[in-house]
Amino acid sequence: MKYLLIMQMNPAVWEALSPEQRDEVMNGHGAFMETIRASGEMVATHALAEPAQSVVVRGRDGVPVVTDGPFLESKEFMGGFYLVECETRERAIELAAMIPDAAVDGMAIEVRQVVFSEGTR
Repeated sequence: MKYLLIMQMNPAVWEALSPEQRDEVMNGHGAFMETIRASGEMVATHALAEPAQSVVVRGRDGVPVVTDGPFLESKEFMGGFYLVECETRERAIELAAMIPDAAVDGMAIEVRQVVFSEGTR
């Protein structure tokens, strides 16, 4: 089964960390990627730009309308994700707990099963 491990970013929490703590989180991702590559569970990973760099496309009377940034006011946003393939939901949760961001108070990893996939292994 495939699972998306979604890193929920909170800029205020991130900025409150010391430079050493931020380095520890960032360097921890390298070790995590090595672990899931070695186990064969890694499918893909992507880091995303902050919401201020995004646009939203919505249909209005059948015509696409593009606006800057997301509509929702939120303290957290999807900062990136790992797509993993593992045997069970419990293993996906175990992997999510290994992501360095999960150890930071105020940040979280959402685990969501993929129900349809095209273009990946």
